Amino acid sequence: MDELKAPGKPFVISKRAVWEAYEKVKAKKGAPGVDAVSLKAFDKDLKNNLYKIWNRLSSGTYFPPPVRAVEIPKTGGGVRVLGVPTVGDRIAQTVAARVIEAEVEPIFHPDSYGYRPGRSPVDAAAVCRSRCWKNDWVIDLDIRKFFDTVPWDLLLKAVAAHTDKPWVLLYVERWLKAPLQLPDGIELVRATS
Repeated sequence: MDELKAPGKPFVISKRAVWEAYEKVKAKKGAPGVDAVSLKAFDKDLKNNLYKIWNRLSSGTYFPPPVRAVEIPKTGGGVRVLGVPTVGDRIAQTVAARVIEAEVEPIFHPDSYGYRPGRSPVDAAAVCRSRCWKNDWVIDLDIRKFFDTVPWDLLLKAVAAHTDKPWVLLYVERWLKAPLQLPDGIELVRATS
C-alpha cells in the first residue's frame, strides 16, 4: 500500500520516502525554524509528526511555514541572509529534492560540486589543488545574489523538465513563495522575479 496511491490522496508519496528524508535531515542536524522546534523536540512525537508531513504532502494540502531569516557575517564585511526552514519543512523539501535529484544527478557535469550528494567543498578544493599543478590560471565565479534574482518561472520550467510528478512542481512553487520571517517577527513576501 505504501507505494500505491492512498485512498483520497491525489499524489503518490510513500511513507518510506518521508522516513528516509527524516533520516537525512536528522543526520545534518540544523537549527530550528520559526516554530522553534528542534530535532530533539520533533523526535518526541516522531511518528505523528512524520505522518502529518506524509498526509499533507500526499493530499496536496502541504503549505510551508515562513522561513526564519538568519544573518551570517561575510568575511569581506556585510551579511548574508540565510533562510532556516522548520524541521518538518526540511523533511518535506528533502522528499521532493530526492525525486528531482534522482533525475538530474546523472546529467550534472563531473566538475559540479555544489549541493551534490557525496561531494563537498573539500572535494572541490582537492580537484582545484591538483589542477593548479597543471595550469597557470584559475577562474572563480560567484553570481551575486543569484537566488534572490533568478526568475521563478524559469526555475519552475527547469524543474518541470526533469520530473513528471505534479506534486513536486506544486510544492517547489509553494516553497519559493514562503515568506521570510525576520528576527523581529516581520514577514517579508519574497519577490517572484
